[in-house]
Amino acid sequence: MKGDIGVIGLAVMGQNLILNMNDKGFKVVAYNRTTSKIDEFLNGAAKNTQITGAYSLQELVEKLEKPRKIMLMVRAGSVVDDFIAQLLPLLDQGDIIIDGGNANFPDSTRRTRELAAHGIRFIGAGVSGGEEGARNGPSIMPGGDESAWPEIKPIFQAIAAKTPEGEPCCDWVGRDGAGHFVKMVHNGIEYGDMQLICEAYQFMKDGLGMNADEMHQVFSAWNQTELNSYLIEITADIFAYQDDDGMPLVEKILDTAGQKGTGKWTGINALDLGIPLTLISEAVFARCVSAFKAQREQAAALFDKKIEPVEGDRAQWLENLRLALLASKIISYAQGFMLIREAGETHQWQLDYGKTALLWREGCIIRSAFLGNIRDAYDADPDLVFLGNDPYFKNILQTALPAWRKIAAKAVESGLPMPCMTSALTFLDGYTTARLPANLLQAQRDYFGAHTYERTDRSRGEFFHTNWTGTGGNTASTTYDV
Repeated sequence: MKGDIGVIGLAVMGQNLILNMNDKGFKVVAYNRTTSKIDEFLNGAAKNTQITGAYSLQELVEKLEKPRKIMLMVRAGSVVDDFIAQLLPLLDQGDIIIDGGNANFPDSTRRTRELAAHGIRFIGAGVSGGEEGARNGPSIMPGGDESAWPEIKPIFQAIAAKTPEGEPCCDWVGRDGAGHFVKMVHNGIEYGDMQLICEAYQFMKDGLGMNADEMHQVFSAWNQTELNSYLIEITADIFAYQDDDGMPLVEKILDTAGQKGTGKWTGINALDLGIPLTLISEAVFARCVSAFKAQREQAAALFDKKIEPVEGDRAQWLENLRLALLASKIISYAQGFMLIREAGETHQWQLDYGKTALLWREGCIIRSAFLGNIRDAYDADPDLVFLGNDPYFKNILQTALPAWRKIAAKAVESGLPMPCMTSALTFLDGYTTARLPANLLQAQRDYFGAHTYERTDRSRGEFFHTNWTGTGGNTASTTYDV
């Protein structure tokens, strides 16, 4: 009996996805470039299963049922292209190649079109949930050649995480690179969520003087509220974990954060599409600042930096902080969906925003209780341009605003860096202000560069230029830029 699907790559994610597929009754053929890893896997975690190995790509192809389905779980970039080039002469028309790594979405668009020219169907599938998700049910975001979706749908929806109602956190996203674009935005929101939690932690520790056990209790309690989420849950666990000497391990970890690029891609795409992804961009920059450890230590000594303690009722400050964190988190998702919406329209992907929220409801790193509310918001209004306009989220934001402002003001007053919570608040203030000072900005642009402006007393689309100095001339800028 031939295999239902082949998987290339036996690192942590690949192995756990294979075991997950096996548990769901699918016959998987495993391959790894370092063939000793195949034996280790078959004699270890995959022992006494129906998983089989292949020791060459030719053998892998021969062991699969047609149309062949081969999933790449390898490092993003040139490695994916190298495997595709090796597989191409071995495959028949109608066979399917799936990239389950963190690819940059233009690469998935290119691969979909290049492979289609050879009669091979390509799927770029974002997979989220880490080791635990891969083994027990990840969130999967497939895009690419839609004709391949019915072939892989039974496998992917079987292994995906399920909502409490039994809905799989996996469905078709859109053509070309849509799946990997949505995964990229997911990762950007993940950056934002993590930084927001870190800012709340620093407010508690350095502002309120709380210890790890106290913070464990707070985050555990918060996880029973609207903040219920995977990241809040694991943060509570982290504060409870003690090193061998009984001290909290988290305080012994060096404060320099790493990143693999998906947050940066999200920010770059937001700039390209003109979407104010302020919170996620600040989260990326916060990691960059953290990497300057030696420079920060020198500057802290030079400036004699001190964080002033936050005085007053601790319980009230913690409730203010909870509301500020909740509101900021909503802004993070709102900006993410603004970016997805703009990309969908630009690339004509015909995305379903409510369905996208459902993909993240379980299994992935940003899974949280209110993703169901996001799905409900888009079900009620598929054309919703800003998540905060939905009655449920508008009520939370308006209720949280006084507490949010107090936290932001106190952070600035005390010297606590809070780039994401404050940028989220500033974004909402800007987005909900009917008249911004950009009229002056347009006057400045016209003054020094003759870039023209529109007028409030004329129709939109009419552009004007003023000779502000009497010597600049009356010709507007058209073919040059200054």
